[in-house]
Amino acid sequence: MTDSLEGDSAPEHGVGPFPGGEGAWPEDARLDPDLLREGDRRNVVDRYRYWRHEAVVADLDERRHEFHVAIENWQHDLNIGSVVRTANAFLAREVHIVGNRRWNRRGAMVTDRYQHVRHHPTVEGFVAWAHSEGLAVVAIDNLPGSVPLETAQLPRECVLVFGQESVGLSDAVRDAADATLAIAQYGSTRSINAGAAAAIAMHAWVRQHADIDAGHA
Repeated sequence: MTDSLEGDSAPEHGVGPFPGGEGAWPEDARLDPDLLREGDRRNVVDRYRYWRHEAVVADLDERRHEFHVAIENWQHDLNIGSVVRTANAFLAREVHIVGNRRWNRRGAMVTDRYQHVRHHPTVEGFVAWAHSEGLAVVAIDNLPGSVPLETAQLPRECVLVFGQESVGLSDAVRDAADATLAIAQYGSTRSINAGAAAAIAMHAWVRQHADIDAGHA
């Protein structure tokens, strides 16, 4: 089964059926016969046109970065879909939902099919998992004593943790974090939403550790 953007008004994009018909199809096990026959309208980059879903995920798994992203979900945060979509764009290893399992997938724009998402019912369980994997727990929140994200050296192997916009990170995450970093702000608002904060922090990791040329290829 192929995926598509949700909603009847989603714009059409992608490519049509493979030119030349079935007799012209390339011999490549990664390609999906249904997509070759009917066209590929998925929200994927051109290199993955006509690829089977499983083949796309397998290729991404070969290249995923060493950082993870986690977001606390105690109040069914509507930003989680945006976080998942951005994590896919920056090729995070995994996204972790801490707290409530259910979240609104609409904002993910189907990228959750290609991004590994793991659930942890409690902060304690999540922190224990992170430490067992050798990952530094890096909290992102504008708290007294936080270190500026803009000048901090992020660990290569880490999990960036975000709270809900209304309340920020829980005390349990604050206490367990190996470091707490804050994003510089200059206006009147006291906070930015978790989706925007996650994008800023992930990009900070990319600037320090990723192959920039590969990201623009």
